[in-house]
Amino acid sequence: MPGRVPIRTILIVEDEATIADTLALILSSRGYEVRVAYSAEKAIEIISAWEPQFAVVDVMLPMMNGIDFSIVLKDNYPNCQILLSSGQPNTNGLLEEAIKKGHSFEVFAKPLHPTFILEAVENAGSGHEPLAEA
Repeated sequence: MPGRVPIRTILIVEDEATIADTLALILSSRGYEVRVAYSAEKAIEIISAWEPQFAVVDVMLPMMNGIDFSIVLKDNYPNCQILLSSGQPNTNGLLEEAIKKGHSFEVFAKPLHPTFILEAVENAGSGHEPLAEA
């Protein structure tokens, strides 16, 4: 979409604190406003008072999984772009459940290089194709 507003706010939902905090540091150093949640439940608290334009979400989280969280996120902020990632080889069951609920997501295999994430954020802000749609 031409004239799209550049991405400014990014939510990271990752249960591995080192990964989440490192990614937040990288994105913050590039001028993005970043919030980190180490669980989907904490991320829900964050989005109740703050609107992310982009989210980097791990699929395999301790209680609520990242795909179910992404559905909640899209229900609240339909324009938020989502980059889902997983280090687990089999997320097909979760993806199939999401499809049954009317949601479709693409999951990228971990590890994701920070330059890939930066490019995804920049492309999302420039109006290129989104990474995930509900």
